[in-house]
Parts: sequence; C-alpha cells; structure tokens
Amino acid sequence: MNCDILICPVCGGGLAQTGRSLRCPGGHCFDLAKEGYVNLLTGSRPGDATGDSREAARFRRDFLNKGYYAPLREALCARFAGRQGRLLDLCCGEGWYSSALAALPGLELWGFDLSREMVRLAARRSAEMSLFVANLSRVPVRSESVDWATLLFAPFLEPELTRVLKPGGRLTLVVPGRRHLFGLKQAVYERPYENDEALPQAKSLRLLSTERVTGRITLACQADIQAVFRMTPYYYRSSPADRAKLEPLERLDTEIGFVLAEYEKPPEAGRNAEKT
Repeated sequence: MNCDILICPVCGGGLAQTGRSLRCPGGHCFDLAKEGYVNLLTGSRPGDATGDSREAARFRRDFLNKGYYAPLREALCARFAGRQGRLLDLCCGEGWYSSALAALPGLELWGFDLSREMVRLAARRSAEMSLFVANLSRVPVRSESVDWATLLFAPFLEPELTRVLKPGGRLTLVVPGRRHLFGLKQAVYERPYENDEALPQAKSLRLLSTERVTGRITLACQADIQAVFRMTPYYYRSSPADRAKLEPLERLDTEIGFVLAEYEKPPEAGRNAEKT
C-alpha cells in the first residue's frame, strides 16, 4: 500500500509498510486488510460499529451502481480531467465517485471513510486507490501534503481540510441542490421543502466558483426507491407512517440536483506559516 502521506493516528509519526502492516517509529502497528486498505481508527469501538452500517453501505452501492447519479460523477471527472497530483476523497463512501476519479491519468487517489464497510466496498472497486478508515475530525494525513480534495455530502470541518491541503491546493465540495430528490419528498411528506443550497462560510479557504448540475431520474423499482431513501437523512428523520408511504410505489420520478463549489487554500498561507 502507498503510505507516503499517512501518519500514525496515535503519535503522529510517519508510517512505513513492513509486510502486511504499517508501522511508525513509535512502534504502533496497523494491519492491512485482505482488500488492501488499512484501519487507522483508534478507540475501543469495534471496526464495524463506526460510520454507516453494512446495510447502509450496500444500499448506497446498489443504488449508485444503477447510474442514477451519473451526471454528478461526469461533472467531477470533467472538473479533474488534466489535473495532476494527489487527490484526497474525504468521506469517500463505497467508492463509486472515487474509482472514476482514480481512472483519470495524472491523479494519485487517496480516500477514507469512517465506515469500514464503505472502505471495504471501495477497495473492491479499484486497486488504483490508497484507502484507509479514519475520522474526518482527525485525518491521519501529513499537513500540506494534498494537491486536491473532494468532500461530497459530508461535514465541512475547515481546520482539518485547510491543514491537509498544500498552499494553493483546492477543495471541491458538493451539497444537494435546491430541488434534489424533491419527487421523493413529495411522496413522503405533506409539506415537502426545498434545500437551501447553503455553502460553508469559510475563513481560511476562499470560494473560487460554483457549478450546478441538475437532471431528472425515474426510479424503476421499489428496491431502488428504498435504496435512495435509506441513503439519505430523510429516512432517519421520517416517522414510520411517512416511511410506509413509499412501500406501494414501483416507480418514482424525481429531480436531482447538486452544487459543486471549489475552494482554494491561498498560496500565501504557506509563506505565512513559514514566518510563524
């Protein structure tokens, strides 16, 4: 496994591979899974008890494999085509987007997620990615080691995002568009609401551009309707009565929409850091 930018989550030392393990100078050891990823979470909770469950991960995989969100993946690939360097996919999920980006020439793809099952599924998609299990609040990656980063539908923890990016490095953030899955909301709620498309008000990263990607999809069976519902926060926020409204449906038309925002870590950030 490529471990050039990884650091020990316990002591912060660099990691090097020895056999089927990654070790730091302090003696901390992390074994590689048979799929090639490494679990860099610390704590007493079992590896499969963090992040999304196995069921949720497989719902997401099965839904994305149908290509319903292809417009977003195509937009990401178009954005990164021709770019060179290290790309870190923060909260990479089961790797549907990551694997497409990893296939682009010139990019060295790294990705992590809090869910071990998500990372396991991502590792099965492509051998061209360096994958690990970790927490977004404390990313075990060297400071200023990443040229590019992506953050899709995940919390914007600006200090860590700023820390891992090189000066001049860029983050592509994706949030749901105003009418994303509005047809699904109409089927579930008496008063469906639009998303606010709010972008984070960053302090150390500057917003360079935004792009909207929209489309319409037809969910062709009950399994696909349930899969997309269960991979959104709506499922956990809905009452059993509202959830049951989807059960008779074998087809559902809905809008989809995404906002892609690109942020930059100012190039002068590195010079300022050297002076302090």
